[in-house]
Amino acid sequence: MSASDFPITIFHNPACGTSRNVVAMAKAAGYEPQVFEYLKAGWTKDQLKQLATDAGVPLREFLRDRGTPAAELGLLEPTATDDAILEAMVAHPILVNRPIMVTPKGTALCRPSEKALDLLESQPEGFTKEDGQKV
Repeated sequence: MSASDFPITIFHNPACGTSRNVVAMAKAAGYEPQVFEYLKAGWTKDQLKQLATDAGVPLREFLRDRGTPAAELGLLEPTATDDAILEAMVAHPILVNRPIMVTPKGTALCRPSEKALDLLESQPEGFTKEDGQKV
């Protein structure tokens, strides 16, 4: 299936098993997703705002706390503003949770990785995640 028929973009961290599973699911379904390694490329404020808007979730839902400086930066406090969170995400790309998938069917933070299946037009014929779990 060509990328122009059903374009898929995955904002990906190759060190993350969930993120690797989402990329593998898309490929198993016959797609060639555009994979954006955001730790290398970084983010812009507008890009992050648009992704959250398209996903229909508050920006805070894209904030990753585990393995990040989120707590030290005060971002987990209820008083942390979206602007402060955005500034921090641009300065520290690791603060953005992953993977985020964008397809013609929508945008979502795909945690758990099975959420990616809702965004695909074609489904893989059986898929086994890295941990051995069948989807």
